Amino acid sequence: MTLDRFYPIFDRADWLPRMLPLGVKLVQLRIKDQPLDVVRADIRIAMKLCAKHRCTLVINDYWGIAIDEGCDFIHLGQEDLDTADMPAIAKAGLRVGLSTHDEAELDRALSFNPAYVALGPVYPTILKQMKWHEQGLAQVTEWKKRIGQIPLVGIGGMTVDRAKGVFNAGADIVSVVTDITSNTDPETRLAEWIKATR
Repeated sequence: MTLDRFYPIFDRADWLPRMLPLGVKLVQLRIKDQPLDVVRADIRIAMKLCAKHRCTLVINDYWGIAIDEGCDFIHLGQEDLDTADMPAIAKAGLRVGLSTHDEAELDRALSFNPAYVALGPVYPTILKQMKWHEQGLAQVTEWKKRIGQIPLVGIGGMTVDRAKGVFNAGADIVSVVTDITSNTDPETRLAEWIKATR
């Protein structure tokens, strides 16, 4: 399955009725610091909305709920890999995207036959404090050489203006968080992203 080149990430399902009708075809639901019943409810809402709009839904972290609810795609960070039941995830047929930040993490990620590999932060990010400095475009190129046909996601500090350079460096997909959710007009910004990545 070919993944769309534009990959926005939202922290609640209530973003999706605003964003999906604009043409989003690949989206991640990354819910943090919410009770599990809220997470489950949001996942159920997101699944229905994504099915309606023919959008691929990726669930961040909550692999157990994703299996229970019949999701087919999850994203795991390196810390998540420490506790995730990868045999159960494989048995459930879940596709898995994995975050990487250095060579050791990339080697680890590739051992799981991921549906995509994410590299970040490509640029400085305001989303969260990270121990890694910006990776830069040269690292994007290097990662793509290493992973071959596996889709490469560039994430971290992304803006519409930076997208072309990230694609030119070798990324197959660009992932975005705050450039949309922190914008005063998220719908217009998202439309600009779709225009820049299609």
